[in-house]
Amino acid sequence: MLQNYLKIAWRNLWKNKVFSAINIVGLAIGMAACIMILLFVNYERSFDGMHKKNIYRLDEVQKFPGMVAPQNVALSMFPMGPTLKKEYPQIRNFVRVRPQKKVALTYNSKKIVIPDMLWADSTFLDLFDFKLVKGDPKTILKDPNSVVLTEESAARFFGNDDPIGKTLVRYDSDTISFKVTGILENTPKNSHLQFDGLFSFNSFVKADAMNNWGGNWLVTYLELAKDTDVEALEKKFPVFLKSHMNGEGWKFYVLFLQPLSEVHNNSVDITHDYINFHKFDKNYTYVFSVIAIIVLLIACINFMNLSTAKSSGRAKEVGIRKSVGAERPQLAAQFIGESILLSFIALAFAVLLVQLFLPFVIQLSQRELTLSLLSSPGLLLLLTGFAVLIGLISGIYPAFFLSAYQPTKVLKGNLEIGRNKGSFRNMLVIGQFTGAVFLIIATAFVVKQLRFMQDQDPGFIRDQVMVIPLNSLTNPKYDALKQELLTNSLVSGVTASQQRLGNNLHQTGVKFHGDGPVREMATSQVIVDPDYLTLYKIKIIAGRNFLKDSKTDNGKAYIINETLAKELLKEQPKATMQSLIGRNFGFGGMDSTGRIVGVAKDFNFNSLHHKIETLCIFDQKDWGFSEMSVKISGKNASAAIAYVKSVWTKLAPDQPFDYTFLDEHFAEMYRADSQVSEIVGILASLAIIISCLGLFGLASFSAERRIKEIGIRKVLGASVSGIIALLSRDFLKLVLIAIVIASPIAWYAISRWLQDFAYRIDIEWWVFVLAGALAILIALATVSFQSLKAALSNPVKSLKSE
Repeated sequence: MLQNYLKIAWRNLWKNKVFSAINIVGLAIGMAACIMILLFVNYERSFDGMHKKNIYRLDEVQKFPGMVAPQNVALSMFPMGPTLKKEYPQIRNFVRVRPQKKVALTYNSKKIVIPDMLWADSTFLDLFDFKLVKGDPKTILKDPNSVVLTEESAARFFGNDDPIGKTLVRYDSDTISFKVTGILENTPKNSHLQFDGLFSFNSFVKADAMNNWGGNWLVTYLELAKDTDVEALEKKFPVFLKSHMNGEGWKFYVLFLQPLSEVHNNSVDITHDYINFHKFDKNYTYVFSVIAIIVLLIACINFMNLSTAKSSGRAKEVGIRKSVGAERPQLAAQFIGESILLSFIALAFAVLLVQLFLPFVIQLSQRELTLSLLSSPGLLLLLTGFAVLIGLISGIYPAFFLSAYQPTKVLKGNLEIGRNKGSFRNMLVIGQFTGAVFLIIATAFVVKQLRFMQDQDPGFIRDQVMVIPLNSLTNPKYDALKQELLTNSLVSGVTASQQRLGNNLHQTGVKFHGDGPVREMATSQVIVDPDYLTLYKIKIIAGRNFLKDSKTDNGKAYIINETLAKELLKEQPKATMQSLIGRNFGFGGMDSTGRIVGVAKDFNFNSLHHKIETLCIFDQKDWGFSEMSVKISGKNASAAIAYVKSVWTKLAPDQPFDYTFLDEHFAEMYRADSQVSEIVGILASLAIIISCLGLFGLASFSAERRIKEIGIRKVLGASVSGIIALLSRDFLKLVLIAIVIASPIAWYAISRWLQDFAYRIDIEWWVFVLAGALAILIALATVSFQSLKAALSNPVKSLKSE
């Protein structure tokens, strides 16, 4: 019996090649999309899964006076870890880490810049389960000036030699020697902590660091007992802060604990998050999953529609089987089995599609996604169940529809398709195109928002700006570097700063002497050289810019942004920004005679996900800079880069030359948004393709079923355009209904999504109209192909049997 069913199934597939191909291709594309998204979502959820202890990250909510809004930050204070462990028995252990990028190390004559290093406590491997290849996990970071390397970093220095006990010397700062005490396996890519080596924290920590309450410059992880009530523990933190911080400062902080499993994908609202590899919003994984399910449902709808549409071709088979004793459940099982067989064929093609396009998806997502069925029996079992489920979903309605035919009517040739069957197919088509139109509208707005962020004028220039790191050895050479670089026409400007635009700028306490009492507040700040605003073309709207080579400005001149100016004047609504010029202003911890010399027009020094915060810009080159900005000629960039490198090599020959372009840094800021835009666009395109496949099949069936009617109409003088309109009209009505249903759903979803952006586009009506028009054109083009073919057919062939 089974062999007979398989033979019949194969004959039907082969007999209806076009319809079978449409079904298989549609299902395969839908399955492939779901598998891809499944791989991506599974990878995202695997982040930090290699660590088995109950680890939480200690974060802060900072709400200083003068801030536009409270900020969640991934920073904490040096004394917090050991003090919390001492006072709360629920806290079993702690580790503090601090990142340092591009560390220059030398072994003998070999000089190498290591991309990512972490300063870490000796308890690092007590909490985290990174695999140690060589060394004692209890002692590798115990002694000062110890360094642990990954296998890849060790190989770069020592090749196949044993590195344990050998010495590395830093040459990008004061000469410091580090003894290699251990080797770790390379950091897994699904770890939010990415590093090429570890330095012992006690190498530079001073004795009074445990008194540094209020300084937030590192990340603290805590190991909690398994049965810890986290909410109850967090409620004790205000008392903890009050007991250790001087004065009223404790009121400006709220501590909260973040599970390690959520650090990677649930930290979108957390700033100063400097250790979070491929940080991603978990809500997007839900969005991708929903869209993938929509695509798959559209593919399933295709199967239902085409199977019921072609049901008349199998009516006599059903009639004969019933007349010789076949029961309805038996027939339903046969057709469901055929559906599952088709699903497995589609799954095989889907796996091939995934393997074919996986390299592209890996490049787009920057994730190490793999599909290995032979080495993952669990995944193979899941996909098998997936195929059976899809076969059931796709085939259950056609199976019961086909098995319901009455043999007496069928064998007499009195088969009626029925209004209800046609109505149900119409509902399925509407469902298909509702999903497709929704995705078209969503894609349009996602792309529009991304382009808005990328093209929005941030208030400063960021193209053709090289950013070059400075350190304690190159800082004294900055003036010479600047003077030498400016002698060439390939360089139009040079400046330096302690922080980079496009990051969360550090905050500091300041004092302002206005007409009333002295105001103390917190504000973002950046320390610069006098040419900073000039190079970045940041506009001054009141007062003046910094003066070059001025002893009166150095360390005593401040330029504030509009947002800070408005905050300082909020109790004086009639006062102008010009009235702030000359007012005493300075860092809260300094006895400063500094004054406000200018007010800068607001500019987006962070991403457009965040509102512009208060900012003061301070001219103080004596404190040193972390990087140099060089504006080069865009017409001959390669020659300009070569020139900058030659000057660096000439004046700082022993220091590594490294640079990035500022616009690349901003592109990285919006990387996750760009990925979302591309993935949503791809899924929307797949939904449209599958919908068009289904519409093509139904149009083909409709034209075939009405072939004699078309022949009669042509004989009676109907035009080709009239016949095309006749055959297309019903389908276009369904697409119009889908547009009406999809538009309000899309409006609601997009309005919710845009709430995540501080600066966002308007939801404009014309996008809905354009998306609807595009859907109509796509549907019309799909249907018209078959309609035109039917309209141009010779009526003699269709009527010769009459």
